[in-house]
Amino acid sequence: MRSRRIAPLLAVGAVAALIPALTPATASAASSPMKQYLQQKPKWHRCDNKSPANYQCATIKVPLDYSRPDGKKIELAISRMKTRATGERHGVLLLNPGGPGGEGLSMPLNMAAELPKSVKRHYDLVGFDPRGVGQSSPVSCGLTDKEADWQRPYKPNTFDKDVRWARTVAEKCRAKGGGKLRHLTTRNTARDMDVIRTVLGEKKISYLGYSYGTYLGAVYTQMFPQHADRFVLDSAVDPERVWRGMIQVWAEGAEPAFTRWSEWTAQRAATYKLGDTPEEVRKTFWDLVAQADREPIEFEGQRLTGDDLRAGSRAMFFSVRDAAERVVALKKAAEGRQPALTGTPRVTPRPAPPSFGRAVPSDNQTASFWSVVCADTRSWPRDPEQYRRDAVRDKARYPLYGDFASNIMPCAFWGNGSEPATKVNNKVGALILQNEWDSQTPLSSGLGLHRTLSGSRMVTVDEGEGHGIYGTKSCADKTATAYLTTGKLPAKDLTCRAPAGQAQDARRLPIPTPPGIPGTHDRS
Repeated sequence: MRSRRIAPLLAVGAVAALIPALTPATASAASSPMKQYLQQKPKWHRCDNKSPANYQCATIKVPLDYSRPDGKKIELAISRMKTRATGERHGVLLLNPGGPGGEGLSMPLNMAAELPKSVKRHYDLVGFDPRGVGQSSPVSCGLTDKEADWQRPYKPNTFDKDVRWARTVAEKCRAKGGGKLRHLTTRNTARDMDVIRTVLGEKKISYLGYSYGTYLGAVYTQMFPQHADRFVLDSAVDPERVWRGMIQVWAEGAEPAFTRWSEWTAQRAATYKLGDTPEEVRKTFWDLVAQADREPIEFEGQRLTGDDLRAGSRAMFFSVRDAAERVVALKKAAEGRQPALTGTPRVTPRPAPPSFGRAVPSDNQTASFWSVVCADTRSWPRDPEQYRRDAVRDKARYPLYGDFASNIMPCAFWGNGSEPATKVNNKVGALILQNEWDSQTPLSSGLGLHRTLSGSRMVTVDEGEGHGIYGTKSCADKTATAYLTTGKLPAKDLTCRAPAGQAQDARRLPIPTPPGIPGTHDRS
């Protein structure tokens, strides 16, 4: 909980117009600069000696800048697990775990353990590390651990220091990344996905994307609608709020989650002894914050300030039982008693992603996160005083996390990405899955994506907790499986009730949270 570190088509329209329509059958008609990418033949090999033989990896090349395909090239690491039921094969299911900055190369192996057999009979599972991430020409800003610590509460006496930090991160990324980071955008990753589709010989791709992967999938449907087949978008990003608004929505969503938790806990006062009424429960927490501000609380080998408690508790309150147990333990620690956490959720160990002999910089996830978040959109304010005003306003509105979410970020000094953000507004069919109580992408965010994709259907898991649904034995799984295996969307939006224990199961999914953000997958 202590750590606060931390996802016009082209200038030359002739090339860009070709990319959506290209298949191996038509590649010979393509402009010669793109043929070298679209006619690649991946050299598949076993990913590593510890994994199943049918888990295969390869490397392909894509342009760093799609407006200059004859220019600098970067590598994309891709992986697959082919279906053994060739007679039932529908195509490929491309997978993305979220982020931005999440490695996806091991997704086929990880999801093979979670997806139903009927889906695995229909699809080759295909993963990839997005550009700049993991084994795909990884980027670095050369950041120290302290510089990567980006969850910063607003305080008048430290704001100038926060501004210097944000400027330093942006300058180091610009210096270390050369001209590469401005091309690490969601639009270019969507173009990379279409190169993968073409290289695999597929007319269309189906897709399962979590968290940031929902936005990536939505951008793909906007840019390449004719190549989008069956798209499942799980735990959704609102395209209208990328990216500052998607950080601020964490603060907005935390307040009703805190209220719900206090009501739930008060109803179980005999068990948790945090208060007999919601008001008393809330006071217990804020008293802990005030005490930690006076004297940090020793907890699990760390000295936690009140700001640490606020930052670390934001996501925690979305899972009521976990939060109650955690606050009980914090209260005991504050009283000088030895806390004994019970019910700590089990996180299924994941194998390390395969390495192609390339070392990944220690700040890769942070560097790629900021690259996408800052370069994707030109809507970040440039005036530091705007961040100051917003942080003051939002700390009053959203006491748990408002000042963290609206404080200065490196994007204020980043400069523009290679092109404007994508306006998502299409009728491509897609299935959106959304928990009611998701700490990273709250329900309002899922509804936002649903509005922009007018051809979509949405399954809302009533009282659902956790970030990530499909593959957790959720009540929404049946609908998602039916869609992936038949191609038929529900006739209307659906709501189902969360089964007991879903929040625990959600931690089995390989979904990264942004670097250093305490979320639903951080207690391994």
